[in-house]
Amino acid sequence: MINKSIPYGRQNITEEDINAVIETLKSDYLTQGPKIGEFEKAFAEYVGAKYAVAVNNATAGLHLSAISLGVNSGDKIIVTPMTFAASANCVRYCGGEVVFCDIDKDTYLIDIQKLEDQLRKAPRGTYKGLILVDFAGYPLNLEAFRKLADTYGLWIIEDACHAPGGFFKDSEGKKQYCGNGNWADVSVFSFHPVKHIATGEGGMVTTNSKELYDKLCLYRTHGITKDPGLLSENHGGWYYEMQELGFNYRITDFQAALGVSQLKRADTGLKRRQLIARRYNEAFAKNNNIKIPFVSDDVFHAYHLYIIQVEDRLGLYNYLRERGIYAQVHYVPLHLMPYYAQRGNKKGDFPVVENYYEHCLSLPMYPTLTDEEQDYVIANVLHFLTK
Repeated sequence: MINKSIPYGRQNITEEDINAVIETLKSDYLTQGPKIGEFEKAFAEYVGAKYAVAVNNATAGLHLSAISLGVNSGDKIIVTPMTFAASANCVRYCGGEVVFCDIDKDTYLIDIQKLEDQLRKAPRGTYKGLILVDFAGYPLNLEAFRKLADTYGLWIIEDACHAPGGFFKDSEGKKQYCGNGNWADVSVFSFHPVKHIATGEGGMVTTNSKELYDKLCLYRTHGITKDPGLLSENHGGWYYEMQELGFNYRITDFQAALGVSQLKRADTGLKRRQLIARRYNEAFAKNNNIKIPFVSDDVFHAYHLYIIQVEDRLGLYNYLRERGIYAQVHYVPLHLMPYYAQRGNKKGDFPVVENYYEHCLSLPMYPTLTDEEQDYVIANVLHFLTK
């Protein structure tokens, strides 16, 4: 019997992390200092992108991305309904209109065939862009989506919050890491405590576009610049200009210090997540009452979440909670949320995602989950399904 509760996700803070934060707290900078640039440089190298912009959370990163790509009132942007609300809300913040597209029944990613049909049936120019999500850590094949986007003149925001370290293999067999900027215009990552890299709150936007990078940096800090080359006039060394309506979406130096420390063992965490997923798969593979995650040979799943599907999801959810196992559901489909339902969406619009939602359950998945704890989870899932 396990004597402590087991959540679906949990941060891992080490003495090295704590010392990194303390060192920064004792330094001259708590914000707008050198640790932020260090974190940005290290993260850009980790995913293989040219530029990275650290922000206070991934929602801010999505908002900055939408602004920088020029989303305006009335612009229609296609989004998956199986994601956290922020993936779509960033469009609404800019006055744009969110249009949903159903998901693939195996990967739970936006269905590229349905997306192509949706684009083909609409007059050219109807849509401005795509927000695509590497859901649960499963990487999108962005090469294929980029080809489709180029055909219809669309930009791509990759919501990679679940998938740092994940990759797909392109048509030449090369690894394409989530957020490397080769196919998406911008990519957004989250450093919420249950994610792969934790800074408390925090996020990162990556891109290979210098133009978008400059916009992201400007909008991140109130739309203000002190760059002499950009000023319309210059009164002296103190002078600055607000050139756009921006926001205060900055991250702190002590958060960045934690991020730098966490990033150093990101690959170790990924390996552990892979092992945990393998143990779940082996335990559940022969049970016809459980649908385990599908994974193509052409992707490296980052396993932010390990999601099963069962017939009596509510029963299993409650059964596990009674035994201290706090499984979770990801997510309530966005088109069914009251806010988006009021904007013309309704039940029955996207049958695949609605069927997925009725059966999905995220089991505990984090690097410090012990074998003993995982065995306890497995035993209770199997017991419920065979009783």
